[in-house]
Amino acid sequence: MSETSPLFVASDIHGHYDALVEALRGRGLVDGDTGWTGADARLWILGDLFDRGEEGVAVVRLLRTLADQAAAEGGSVDTLIGNHEVLVLGSRRFGDVAFTDVDGQDRQFLHWWVLNGGFEDELGDLTDDEVKWLESRRVVHLADRSLLVHADTESYLGYGRSAEAVNAAVRRIMSADEPEEWWQLFRELTRRHEFMGPEGPARVRGMLRSFGGDELVHGHSTIPDTTELEPGQVTEARRYCDGLALNVDGGVYQGGKCLVVRLN
Repeated sequence: MSETSPLFVASDIHGHYDALVEALRGRGLVDGDTGWTGADARLWILGDLFDRGEEGVAVVRLLRTLADQAAAEGGSVDTLIGNHEVLVLGSRRFGDVAFTDVDGQDRQFLHWWVLNGGFEDELGDLTDDEVKWLESRRVVHLADRSLLVHADTESYLGYGRSAEAVNAAVRRIMSADEPEEWWQLFRELTRRHEFMGPEGPARVRGMLRSFGGDELVHGHSTIPDTTELEPGQVTEARRYCDGLALNVDGGVYQGGKCLVVRLN
């Protein structure tokens, strides 16, 4: 893999397996049997594989299969952790155990996960190996000159001032049985719209200064929710924030397209 190999991103699949497969086929990354045909290309999903659609586990299994196939050809497939991964994995680990968050509110992961579109049979379908794999994914990744994150927030800086530090901090949280810390991570990854206002460019530049890159690429906040476009009108990623930010979330669960965007 080199910086000259094609780099693709998608985000917020939300259990919409067929939409993801169709989008990957459209980019020539998989064939009719969902086998990898991307050669040495790199594919990153920016989190939120689960919820709102019922095939989150199938999405995980597809990505892991493609990761093995791509690696054999010099390519790669991986995913970042989004807020819905924290919610799913927290529900599997803590269930309906009650705890108190930093604001003194009573919380239960399972309750909040179902409220956020979770399907309870998916908890039982996930294997221990799949859980371990998900918990060890990154939350921040620099690919060439593109800083990949899930959410349009600067909250990542609260976990460290380098990508390595942030990923290590999150890995520590997700390997420990502290529901309060998991919940705080969920809350931080749920923040949004922080790059849209007049402060946006300074915030993104702060992220790029710490983590590297010339642009920040995210999902989490759908393009229909942040523009006047209807879901069916979204056909491409949205560049904004003085050109520093790229939103790739087409809003698949709202009836929009799953966008697979080539960055280089």
